Amino acid sequence: MGKKKAAHRPWALPTAPWIMSQRWCSLLFAHWPVSPEVLAPWLPRPLSLDTFEGSAWLAVTPFWMSGVRPRGLPALPGLSEFPELNLRTYIAGEKPGVHFFSLDAGNSVAVLLARKFFHLPYYRAEMSMEPFGKGVSYRSHRRAERGRPAAFEASYEPAGEVFRSVPGTLEHFLTERYCLYAVENDRTYRTEIHHAPWPLQPARAEIGRNTLGDQISVELSERPLLHFCHRLDVRVWAPEPLEVSPAQA
Repeated sequence: MGKKKAAHRPWALPTAPWIMSQRWCSLLFAHWPVSPEVLAPWLPRPLSLDTFEGSAWLAVTPFWMSGVRPRGLPALPGLSEFPELNLRTYIAGEKPGVHFFSLDAGNSVAVLLARKFFHLPYYRAEMSMEPFGKGVSYRSHRRAERGRPAAFEASYEPAGEVFRSVPGTLEHFLTERYCLYAVENDRTYRTEIHHAPWPLQPARAEIGRNTLGDQISVELSERPLLHFCHRLDVRVWAPEPLEVSPAQA
């Protein structure tokens, strides 16, 4: 991977080889501003919220995962493609990143593997994703046997030209993140990722049902800030256990 392709990153690429590649397709960013005082108590220690002009942000991100494969191996039938739905917020530190309150997926094997190897709160859900205009119609209903039931139903599509966010803007703060943070059994893990700058588009969406915020007692009823991405190719590194807080690592 050349230095030119990584010049947009806020820090250098990891020296270790990446372990997985994947592709995120027809993705919607639906962002809501949330008071830090409301959201902070739901973060596991030692994570701390990253804010933009005093506000924390909570995002629901439905998309289609494809091309999932370990390094050096082809994509596996029945495992490499499935719908996914995330509830996420943003973490401060030397390497600002993302924290997931939940990740729903339409593939049981993917859920088990992601829980085991990436320490992420994945849940199995009944999901569907169908073409709608220039976008998709999306439905997700989490099974109740693991995790609190949650549902998301929406139709969304792009509504403008592709643009790249500019450093210092809200769009850049919300999307240009190159690591994930997870806490499991009092251990903090950081997973590095890499991709090109997000090719964002303005979006429109009709959200019919959204109970993802219920699991952290946040009502997501107001009109969110919306962005669409047609496709983003991503590389993923192995999770790294941290001995100190993200602010120090």
